[in-house]
Amino acid sequence: MIKKEKISKDNIVNFPSKLTEIEKEIEAVIFAAAEPLDVDTIESKISKKSNVAKSLEKLQLEYSNRGINLVCIKDKWSFRTSPKLSGLMSQEKTVEKKLSRAAVETLAIIVYHQPVTRAEIEEIRGVAFGTNTLEILMELDWVKPAGRKDVPGRPIQYATTDEFLSHFNLHKLSDLPTVDELGAAGLIDSSSVDNDIFGTGKFFKEKQEEKKEDIYSNIDEMLNSTLDSEEKD
Repeated sequence: MIKKEKISKDNIVNFPSKLTEIEKEIEAVIFAAAEPLDVDTIESKISKKSNVAKSLEKLQLEYSNRGINLVCIKDKWSFRTSPKLSGLMSQEKTVEKKLSRAAVETLAIIVYHQPVTRAEIEEIRGVAFGTNTLEILMELDWVKPAGRKDVPGRPIQYATTDEFLSHFNLHKLSDLPTVDELGAAGLIDSSSVDNDIFGTGKFFKEKQEEKKEDIYSNIDEMLNSTLDSEEKD
């Protein structure tokens, strides 16, 4: 049985194209290259001298109707995805970015001292923070306005959301991790964050009282040492 060749409408026989060994080498060299190659570089990598420019034109035609095209940009050759199929190659990629130190400290203060006003946050941190810090936390849906404080000016108070608990896999606020646990998880640099920020409002006040008591105890020690020296004299 004689196999009939496929004949196109214009009565021209379409034979399947075949690549020579050199053309295969050129194809392989370009495919394996990490960046586009010029003709001289391609010539230096194949087994024998050849009309590389002509072979490239043939390969370009061969790949013109495939999912991968051979393209020439500024005299350098490379394989690229066909523009017709570029939509299939697109993908969404989530890029993780660490919060700034100001955002971490602000979040920690809100978490452990809520509800808390902006002024109270700045008082605890000891420094003012940028206008977008709270906006970033609210955009993440970790923080929300929680009414106004019943003081002159009625400033807005801030508190954490259910999304905050969900994101950090917490059932309730009492399950909150310590500063050491947060540092171990890589969420903060515990060596550069003031530990006083992490604790309840009561804890913060207790720390302040402890500092005052330390001051008084030092004064007592100083007075006692002075009296002892006078008695000896």
